[in-house]
Amino acid sequence: MRSIADWLEPRLARAAALAASGAAADGLAPDAPLQLGIDLGTSCVVTMVLDGEGRPVAVRLDWADVVRDGVVWDFFGAVQIVRRQLESLAALFGDRLPKQATTSYPPGTDPRISVNVIEAAGLEVSGVIDEPSAVAALLRLDKAAVVDIGGGTTGVAVVRDGRIVNSGDEPTGGHHVSLALAGARGLPLAEAEMLKRGKDNAALWPIVRPVFDKMAHIVENHLRKWQVDTQLTTLYLSGGSCSMPGVRELFAQRFPQLEVILPQPPLFLTPLAIAAHGLAGACAEVQA
Repeated sequence: MRSIADWLEPRLARAAALAASGAAADGLAPDAPLQLGIDLGTSCVVTMVLDGEGRPVAVRLDWADVVRDGVVWDFFGAVQIVRRQLESLAALFGDRLPKQATTSYPPGTDPRISVNVIEAAGLEVSGVIDEPSAVAALLRLDKAAVVDIGGGTTGVAVVRDGRIVNSGDEPTGGHHVSLALAGARGLPLAEAEMLKRGKDNAALWPIVRPVFDKMAHIVENHLRKWQVDTQLTTLYLSGGSCSMPGVRELFAQRFPQLEVILPQPPLFLTPLAIAAHGLAGACAEVQA
């Protein structure tokens, strides 16, 4: 299993800093191999470039409404965002920027939905994996559940004896949190989304807790259906909405038999896992 404090969180912090700066990481060797991953999320599109050790070297993030509940409803808009991000990264890396990329999809949806966007943007797809399984593989888990709270869905992957044995996905995610805020505060949805992302959002927890209660119920139902809850030791949370104060504590209360871990910052965990999918030394397949 990967060390959260020593291996994962430094990479997540680095990704956040690179996304904010728009620059490339310092000290990258001219001949260092690069890996490209693209996360088409409900709330944002993230393109991440990694070095051979799975460390982010450049990140592009655009908040966008081009995907809903695992379906790319604005295909042209999604392609334009990916192309724009690739052009920006090509200005940093030139011909070194890979012509292939890994991508992902919510469990239970058609992988071609994401693949079609990446190919239309001019790339070959070198790998595709569902989001919670990507996180499970990145962390090299043994007995655990991964809960990926995306913008439109909550995805669950179960790892038992080092193997991903089940993954599933149901509607309810960060977008529904924003809808709850918009209704309670009488705000346009865009303003509610910004309010949710703000640093001073602890006072919003009583409003949005019922939405996270539903997410926890989704997870509980999946674990019960797969009859694996008594064999797990840990539950990992991923997704930007998990940043809200109270989320980890809620899941810890609902699953007292499991250790609940929320790596920081959670927004970049799934994009990192997608970019590292298939990268030797960074995201090897979990083994029994």
